Amino acid sequence: MVVKNTYGISVAFSTSKYGITPKSEFTGSALQRKKQEKSKYTKAKKKESKDEERKERSLSKRSKQKIRKKLTCFARTQKKLSFVTLTFLNSVTDEKAIDILRKFIDNVKKRSDNFQYLWVVERQTKNNEFKGNPHFHMITNKYWQIEKWWNYWLTLQQKNGVIPREGNFKPSSAFDVKQLNANNIKRISSYITKYVTKNNAKFKCQVWNCSRQVSELYTDFYTTTEFTDQFKRLNAVSKEFIDKDRKSPVINVKMIDLNRQTIPLYKRLDEKNRAVIHEKLY
Repeated sequence: MVVKNTYGISVAFSTSKYGITPKSEFTGSALQRKKQEKSKYTKAKKKESKDEERKERSLSKRSKQKIRKKLTCFARTQKKLSFVTLTFLNSVTDEKAIDILRKFIDNVKKRSDNFQYLWVVERQTKNNEFKGNPHFHMITNKYWQIEKWWNYWLTLQQKNGVIPREGNFKPSSAFDVKQLNANNIKRISSYITKYVTKNNAKFKCQVWNCSRQVSELYTDFYTTTEFTDQFKRLNAVSKEFIDKDRKSPVINVKMIDLNRQTIPLYKRLDEKNRAVIHEKLY
């Protein structure tokens, strides 16, 4: 039996049905893609971008799980994070919205040291003027000079044809920033639940993306059941699901309470990802 762990979730597999025992202790990083696979991945991405305007896309269950893992691991490598919401001055198509976002991110990269981020797109529901308009939520490691970047975001929209409905319309909410304590896993999890897990809307554009460094973070590690036994002794297993399907390699799934006692048990994943970031910086 082998156990695949990430923050808050441990899944036990039957090695006979799972295939082979994993070669590496850690997994989930873009660094593990083979060169040949990376080439195929790049070609697939190019084809994917061409197809973006032709079909509607939404966040799959697998994508939501990946985002949750990446954000949690990202937070564990930082002291502070910023939660940024980017909205538009007027009605905008999905294709136009994603084009403006990419230009915004490209400019931020040029003017910032080590800018790392993950973003998701969402439909507006509360604004009756532009109901259904796409807008973006982005978690970054950047400290934002709000006045500067708010003005730039509004100017960039207008340069790309998104004109405000009134000449002096400059909503402060168009560039909204909230500071997050990266150690507050529960608050970060609440953001993920609110803006990612419940996001089932469809779009004619890419629905999420992240910076290279975030993509290279490891999200999971393999252990024996001795690791999850520690959570049982701490009474930290909040839920446990037994898989009764004999054909499935999954034996059970444990949901773990993340608190001061359990977080230190994920130290090996923290250290692995900090090493990845250190290598990229130096």
